[in-house]
Amino acid sequence: MEVKALQQMMTQFRQMQENLQRQIDAIQVEASAGGGMVVVKMNGQKVITDVKVEPEVFAAKDQEMLQELIRSAVNEAGRRVDEALADQMKSLAGGMPGMSNLLKIPGLF
Repeated sequence: MEVKALQQMMTQFRQMQENLQRQIDAIQVEASAGGGMVVVKMNGQKVITDVKVEPEVFAAKDQEMLQELIRSAVNEAGRRVDEALADQMKSLAGGMPGMSNLLKIPGLF
């Protein structure tokens, strides 16, 4: 492979990485459990940015129920971030020859 072609490919990869990072930073998802009794917001880095728990959950004094609602909302938010990231990768890789095959690697996205 020629040096110039390799340099162009590296430039494309850098641009793709920068674009992906900007898009990851912009991702914000929200998920709820128990009909909205617990709401979790998460960013593209899978950091929880907000948690809201309705007062009725505390009134029930059911620790196990609260734990399950939080766990369910956090897991759903994580799934939504994964979906958003996969969509972003597909749109970015669509413009680069040969990259669509990379997305077929199990466990990558």
